[in-house]
Amino acid sequence: MAPALSPDIFKAYDIRGLYGEQIDGEIAERIGRAFARVLSRLAGKPVAELRVGLGRDMRLSAPELSARYRCGLVQEGVHVLDAGQVGSEMLYFLVGSRELDGGLMCTASHNPKAYTGAKLVRDGAIALSGEEGIQDIRREVEAELADAAPLRGEGDIPGTVEEVDLYEEFQAAALRFIDPDAVRPTDGRPLKVVLDAGHGMAGPMVGPLLDRLDLDLIKTYWTPDGNFPDHGPNPLLPENRRLIIEQVRSSGADLGIAWDGDADRCFFIDDTGSFVDGDFLTALLASSLLGKHPGEAILYDVRASRAVADTVRAAGGTAHVNRVGHAFFKTRMRKEGSLFGGEVSGHYYFRDFYCADSGAIPALLVLELLSSEGRRMSELLAPYHSRYFISGEINSEVSDPAAKMREIAARYSDARQDRLDGISIDYDDWHFNVRPSNTEPLLRLCLESLVSPEDMERRRDEVLALIRSASRPGRRGPTGS
Repeated sequence: MAPALSPDIFKAYDIRGLYGEQIDGEIAERIGRAFARVLSRLAGKPVAELRVGLGRDMRLSAPELSARYRCGLVQEGVHVLDAGQVGSEMLYFLVGSRELDGGLMCTASHNPKAYTGAKLVRDGAIALSGEEGIQDIRREVEAELADAAPLRGEGDIPGTVEEVDLYEEFQAAALRFIDPDAVRPTDGRPLKVVLDAGHGMAGPMVGPLLDRLDLDLIKTYWTPDGNFPDHGPNPLLPENRRLIIEQVRSSGADLGIAWDGDADRCFFIDDTGSFVDGDFLTALLASSLLGKHPGEAILYDVRASRAVADTVRAAGGTAHVNRVGHAFFKTRMRKEGSLFGGEVSGHYYFRDFYCADSGAIPALLVLELLSSEGRRMSELLAPYHSRYFISGEINSEVSDPAAKMREIAARYSDARQDRLDGISIDYDDWHFNVRPSNTEPLLRLCLESLVSPEDMERRRDEVLALIRSASRPGRRGPTGS
């Protein structure tokens, strides 16, 4: 009997669901087959000519499901380059550096232990999205299940498999983004850095890079373990970064760096133990990169602080606002040749890394920046904290998101308005963006004041009251991607 397919697993930017309940081995195999056919159409070539990368993270279900994805691909005639257990950006690197037609990463990223899924990219490591590719895969799988199309084993099918070891090649490419000799002791001592891999893929992926630098490293939860015995793999949740904050403070460290499960995002804790907001980190990285590559274009998302655009202009670059989501960032960066892009959620994209997001490169760049500036992270952030007062992302459940968006537009009709992604309301001294969730009846608010923290709080509460009127009480909390 064919398994039931939950359409909810096909998200805006990936495929994700509960292992065993929503995604099992047969569903994974059929997704692999469907991915091959969709890639064939996108690439404009027969399936038998496709070359596709494959990787998996440390989740307990990953070996089984990765093998079933691979089986589905080779059933269709694809040549699969299997990189084994890697971080997601290593799969992107494989696709970009070998000029493959696409890639599949078996991962559930930052989600809890019970989840599994796949991140899917086409040629150039450009992500598939709900708007292009992912829903096509859903339709292919649904059609197969409706026809009860049989599955075959790998032994009697036309595709082939090649196993590849990427670690040394990837790490050499990442290290070229900095001058390793520039990461040097300050005031006679190396930077002390607390590292938290959360039992994800950062340990084997980033660890050898950091070991080559002159640093005093304190490594925590460094061994990949899909049981996540100490805390969950999403550092955006305050409970998951409590321990690294405590260690930064108790050890007198200069910096803390935490990664999510598949290690394509990194997050920073400054020397005071404060979490570094993604838009302020984007501004710092943009300024540093523009110092090496003057006059380039930088992308930032609609949720971001004005600190990003102001910093980019001051550094002689050109700032462009963009839709949220890695599929949109990667596509636009490739089209326009932008040097760098940053999202509030901790995704940082680099033109010279196939426009893909990386959790290794930002860590290296920040360490180089702290060494070259000879200043603490809190000192580098102080100008932003004194001028830009941000709310962070706040989620609210609403019964009719579209109607609420119209109500917001009418209420703030005297402001500059933009519909690039949700609705952005822009006044001279404050602004906000409200975006509907792709998968839930939620509106997501990010607001900033250039007046004071108190003004930000007043404006925030005003907008939240409008969003939440005649709707269920909202909930506040960070989200991942």
